[in-house]
Amino acid sequence: MKLYYAPGACSLSPHISLREAGVEFEIVKVDTVTHLTESGADFKAINPKGYVPALVIETGDVVTEGAAVVQYIADRFPKAGLAPANGTLERTRLQEQLNFIASELHKAFSPLFSKTASADAKEAAAAQVGKRLGNVEALLSDGRAHLLGDTFSVADAYLFTVVNWTSVTGISLEPWPQLTAYMQRVGQRPAVQAAMKAEGLIAA
Repeated sequence: MKLYYAPGACSLSPHISLREAGVEFEIVKVDTVTHLTESGADFKAINPKGYVPALVIETGDVVTEGAAVVQYIADRFPKAGLAPANGTLERTRLQEQLNFIASELHKAFSPLFSKTASADAKEAAAAQVGKRLGNVEALLSDGRAHLLGDTFSVADAYLFTVVNWTSVTGISLEPWPQLTAYMQRVGQRPAVQAAMKAEGLIAA
């Protein structure tokens, strides 16, 4: 398998998930401005939408959209225990979290990375991010170690990836102590450390 990624982008989530699954794969860096891979190839020939992640599987098929990619990884390698079984309420809870992260939290960050967004738009975006981080804080307040309880899932890989953007957008996690502890806990996982080192996000 081959994962197309941009350092620190949402593609970090399937990168972590692949390492958690303990499988062999290759990573290919993509410039999100030029849409070229590190070898100079046209990334849009892989994913016409032009953004990461894109996972090329052994058949040559390409899976895109972060929430779909990580569920594919979890289902493809069930022994890793990265997702509850299909057809269960617990699996619906996983999908619930993935959809929340994608539609409410991930997208809320977008204006903060925009070069054209106004100061007012960025202020409103930061407030919306804070509101959604508050939702996560409330969920974690029952003492659970991970989003679905005691077990790490692909939803945790996605949440960690997105919340980590607070470090580059100037949003402090101080108001959310449960979330702060969660980020520290997940950040120490060997697979998370390995993925971040491979992307140059932390020192090797």
